[in-house]
Amino acid sequence: MRNPVTGIAALLVLLIVLIVVYSSVFTVAQTEQVLVVRLGEPVKVVTEPGLNFKAPFIDTVIDIDKRILDLENPSQEVIASDQKRLVVDAFARYRIKDALRFYQSVGSIQAANIQLTTLLNASLRRVLGEVTFIQVVRDEREALMGRIRDQLDHEAGGYGIQVVDVRIRRADLPEQNSQAVYQRMQTERQREAAEFRAQGGQKAQEIRSNADREATVIVAEANSTAEQVRGDGDGERNRLFAEAYGKDPDFFAFYRSMTAYENGLKSNDTRFLLRPDSDFFKFFSNSSGKSPAAPAQAAAPAVAPKP
Repeated sequence: MRNPVTGIAALLVLLIVLIVVYSSVFTVAQTEQVLVVRLGEPVKVVTEPGLNFKAPFIDTVIDIDKRILDLENPSQEVIASDQKRLVVDAFARYRIKDALRFYQSVGSIQAANIQLTTLLNASLRRVLGEVTFIQVVRDEREALMGRIRDQLDHEAGGYGIQVVDVRIRRADLPEQNSQAVYQRMQTERQREAAEFRAQGGQKAQEIRSNADREATVIVAEANSTAEQVRGDGDGERNRLFAEAYGKDPDFFAFYRSMTAYENGLKSNDTRFLLRPDSDFFKFFSNSSGKSPAAPAQAAAPAVAPKP
């Protein structure tokens, strides 16, 4: 019969062996790198994923993320080279490239974020303080972000950190400055609009004056030409009348009377009273226009001879 003490001892030995084996192995995930520390002193860094071994009970495994990490920086006020204050909202992306130096310098991701925030703010003030507001907002924004990233990466290298990217999410004037700038821009635009209106009014007045002057000249020339033509026509008419009168005075008088009848006897409300035997109607009673001969005067009575 077997001794029960021997079985218990065997089980204890097996349990101890299992504990030792379990304490001797560790697994590295795909997204991690592992720093093995022995009695407080770093021993090795494992970056490849898989199963690894360590000294049981005296080695400690510290997991360090090797993915790209986010650093959200709170909004900071920066003074540009043209003395304009800017509210800058930026963020960074980084990863831990040297786990041993990272552990020895900062020790944790939380501490690394605090240190990187300080360095990022300093880089923002240095770089943006050398350029103007327009360069930050519009002209050289991409180049400025590259300069900030390079400076931050150089300073973060001492902590075992590689800065992948730095982005300026927003760069704008403070609220009170924005209102002042808006009012100034509005006033400037109103001034320019008033100037354009004044120039347009002046130009319109010049065009109107030129047009009125040209119209006056054209009308004067037209009136002059009309008076000249009318004078020529009147002269020709008078010449023709004179020639006609010289050839046949009776026909000329008849024609003038017919013209007077036509103009004076129109179908309107004009009325006038004349004697039928007046000179105006002389052609009505006689086609020749001559008055009939007066009847012969009665013979005077014979005068008795004086004694």
